[in-house]
Amino acid sequence: MAESADEERPLLIRQLPRQDEYSQYTSDGTVDIYNKPALKRSRELEGVLLYYRTLVTYLTGVLHESNVDAARNVSAWIGSSFFTPLIGAFLADTYSGRYWTVVFSLSIYTVGMLILSVSAFLPQLMNSSYNRDIHRVMSYLGLYLAALGNGGIKPCTSALGADQFDSADPVERVAKGSFFNWYYFSINIGSLLSGTSLVWVQDNVGWGVGFTIPTVFMVAGLAVFVTGRKLYRYKKVEGSPVRRVSQVVVAAVRNYSVVLPDDSSTLHEVPASTEPNCKIEHTTQFRFFDKAAVVASESKEKDAATSPWRLCTVSQVEELKMLLRMFPIWASMILFFSITAQMSSTFIEQGAAMDNRVGPFSLPPASLSTFDVISVMVCIPVYDAVLVPAARRVTGRERGLSQLQRLGIGLALSVIGMAYAALVEKRRLAILPGMMSIMWQAPAYAVLGAGEVFTAIGVLEFFYDQSPSGMKSLATALAQLTIAVGNYVNSAVLAAVAAITRRGGKPGWIPDDLNQGHLDYFFWLMAALGSVNVMHFLHCSVRYRGNNTTAS
Repeated sequence: MAESADEERPLLIRQLPRQDEYSQYTSDGTVDIYNKPALKRSRELEGVLLYYRTLVTYLTGVLHESNVDAARNVSAWIGSSFFTPLIGAFLADTYSGRYWTVVFSLSIYTVGMLILSVSAFLPQLMNSSYNRDIHRVMSYLGLYLAALGNGGIKPCTSALGADQFDSADPVERVAKGSFFNWYYFSINIGSLLSGTSLVWVQDNVGWGVGFTIPTVFMVAGLAVFVTGRKLYRYKKVEGSPVRRVSQVVVAAVRNYSVVLPDDSSTLHEVPASTEPNCKIEHTTQFRFFDKAAVVASESKEKDAATSPWRLCTVSQVEELKMLLRMFPIWASMILFFSITAQMSSTFIEQGAAMDNRVGPFSLPPASLSTFDVISVMVCIPVYDAVLVPAARRVTGRERGLSQLQRLGIGLALSVIGMAYAALVEKRRLAILPGMMSIMWQAPAYAVLGAGEVFTAIGVLEFFYDQSPSGMKSLATALAQLTIAVGNYVNSAVLAAVAAITRRGGKPGWIPDDLNQGHLDYFFWLMAALGSVNVMHFLHCSVRYRGNNTTAS
């Protein structure tokens, strides 16, 4: 990947108070719960959330949905779970701050889980009066309340965690480089439990108990999170990022006829003493939006300055430019998450058509997602303790690999995972139905898990580091929005493939009986799309210019 060009990289000019290296307080503007300067010893306590790769089994086995409908609905739900973070991020950056947004969202999530748990007990509670439509409505109500609660959890927990590291402190800056790895590691502990113990409970005890267990964990996680409130560092709310960005667009359009000055120093900016920690140097990219910072005439400057919808600061314009620079990289992540969405849908359906006996045990297809989790949990320590130090010696970078190199490796691994899954499916169709061991799926899960270590974690770090200081939650939400869009794209591709391949009365590529279809064709299609995406990413990464001094 190309290095960022220094001449086009905006430099965040931080007006930091002078303090020696042994200061007990942070110098990045964070405060404690009493709105006083935060102590450096503070750290965030992370909760563990459980994920539902077993959901497709619940929809097909309990709610009796078809394979295609279940795969589409799971992708739509997961997509919603990663779309709602835009709402949570907006509230956190504009009004409530990250901490209170997480508390409120955890409460909503818990209510959703409680409704889902109760819905699973409906067949026993209602007996002869049981109605499947009521069961379905309650199930989806619980699921989508959980998705709504997820909106405040996902963008704010990782951003709040990263806030605990003072970027002006060399030691803490290096430690923050490992934070996102271990944050993702902690999440996968929950995924490991859900893919093993929880799946066993759901299959052998019942779905009601299987949903109740994570509900109890959510209540406990909320209690632990609130208990640590005095230890955390908090970023002060800087106002609506959406409003600031919108003001730049409106002001630039209103000043469309204004001629840009040759000297960028004449563009409007407030004195450093007025707004410390918020100054961003001017860049020449996307020059049209510089019109938002042009003062038409000295006689109008005073009146214009009172209206941020007509005149914006250079730093405000640069915030919009930062988001625009990241957009092509953002778009490249969508296909990656469309591919990893197969682990929650078509991989499970493929596993259901294979021999699930492993020695004396019978493995539920959803349990194979454990190999994805194990791969993540193995690769993260290896990446952090082995790969990064080795790459650091070669490249001289603090992180070892640049952020863009890390993302690119993950995209390539996703293509390899899809190609392997296609070969497995082709082999499965060539032998007797149900005779191929389900363990042949394990390498596909493991390769995609390794891809997540590079890309799913890397995109969180990339967007947090490259975003303006007042948009950290929003940037994290935008990073996670790629998961939502990826799942929606997967759902749309599944629907299109089903519609096209079923023409003329044919069973299609993904029928209810996979032995009559060609799921391998679908996997090859995803691998081809992923390959095109890798080429697009390489093109974008060569052209990308970093947004701050931490960019690579």
